[in-house]
Amino acid sequence: IGAGLAIGLAAFGGALGQGRAAGSALEGTARNPQAGLMGMLIIGMALIESLVIFSFVIANKVSG
Repeated sequence: IGAGLAIGLAAFGGALGQGRAAGSALEGTARNPQAGLMGMLIIGMALIESLVIFSFVIANKVSG
């Protein structure tokens, strides 16, 4: 049960973080189209997703 709860919370937190990051990047791009925020957005999304994958690996190790 603990591993399932950990994955659920990690996925929820990752999705919330990605949504906020994407929203802020779109808002920044709308204000300044020449800013070039897409590279930083992609790196940020990759880091957020890597934390979710890391928690998945840890939950699998804990559960057996």
